[in-house]
Amino acid sequence: MLDFKGIKSTFLSALGISGLFFGLIHFEALWQDKLTIINYLVFPLLIITAVFATQFNRSRIAILCLLWGLYLISEQSTFTWSKWLVGNSQWLLLCGASLLLLLAFMKDRAIFSIHTLTRVVLIVFCGGITFAWLKVSGSFVELFPNTETWKQITPYIPIFLPLRVIGIVLLWRSLRNHDLTQTILLVTFVVWYLNQLHVITLPWSVIAVAMSSIYLLAVSTDSYYLAYRDDLTSLPTRRALNQLALSLGRKYTVAMLDIDHFKKFNDTYGHDIGDQVLKLVAAKMAGVKGGGKIYRYGGEEFTVVFPRKSIEQAIPELDALRESIATYGMVIRNPKRTDKNSRKSKKVSDYKTVNVTVSIGVAQRVAKQSFDQALKNADLALYRAKKNGRNNVSK
Repeated sequence: MLDFKGIKSTFLSALGISGLFFGLIHFEALWQDKLTIINYLVFPLLIITAVFATQFNRSRIAILCLLWGLYLISEQSTFTWSKWLVGNSQWLLLCGASLLLLLAFMKDRAIFSIHTLTRVVLIVFCGGITFAWLKVSGSFVELFPNTETWKQITPYIPIFLPLRVIGIVLLWRSLRNHDLTQTILLVTFVVWYLNQLHVITLPWSVIAVAMSSIYLLAVSTDSYYLAYRDDLTSLPTRRALNQLALSLGRKYTVAMLDIDHFKKFNDTYGHDIGDQVLKLVAAKMAGVKGGGKIYRYGGEEFTVVFPRKSIEQAIPELDALRESIATYGMVIRNPKRTDKNSRKSKKVSDYKTVNVTVSIGVAQRVAKQSFDQALKNADLALYRAKKNGRNNVSK
């Protein structure tokens, strides 16, 4: 079954950017008299975005900003290649789309590294391939039947056929991956395509300012998730928990949850299997009811916060969570079989089912008590849960 992890980010991005350009087009009078200021802002904004993206290891967005800057300089200046671009609009359209496809398959690496020369060569190669395609594809017309229908279709093959393929690939990658950079590349492709076809009739400086602002927002969003989300489990981290603590009211219940015998489990099956278990347990905990908010506190410990809930309201939800984890058969990959006999055996499955349990300590915040004190009380309750035989909820 296909897993479209990026469908939500793609849809929301498309909706937001459509609204942005709709506003720019239909409310042109609001910014038209500020066009001179926009022209001055475009290059500093592109540079700031590129630097910011580089700092957070989003080199593809930085490269995108540099390509925008190079194109705008070519548009506004009288270089030799500027005149050539005017006379080769088809190459410009297709080359821009091809570069976006190239960036979609690149990895985010440092801008100035051992890979820099390779990237420059690939970008130049992309332009050369585009030029060669436009030269060669013209001869394809002779291969098709000499009918009126084909005569109407063949002029579109050199341009619109590769553009359709590029668009489909970018859309596919955006939908399949929860990666804002992939979504940004898709959005840039659509904007580039529609403007080159004069569907979007806005000055390039306005488009570049709008796009660089979107890039800046995307990098900021990514950096937020980098700081506040755990890479392994995708749950909010302790830093996010501390931020939540600042906004909690006077009434709340907090719980500490720990996977039982996790160290022994790691020693038996290995840390890779342990990581799989952490992810599976985190996925189960994410479905906790009663308004509970889950955080990875560290290692195999997790925190659940119930804002505006009493301990009596929280315990049934925590007990249901504990039971759902204990009765859930987690299918995990077996450790790699390295001995000769195990490699020859075809009967041994690459997967096995395990069951894990969790112990939970819960405490309600009392008057004049800080969040750290309530959390400490929940941690003490967790020790009592372990002393009581584990796989239970204690307060």
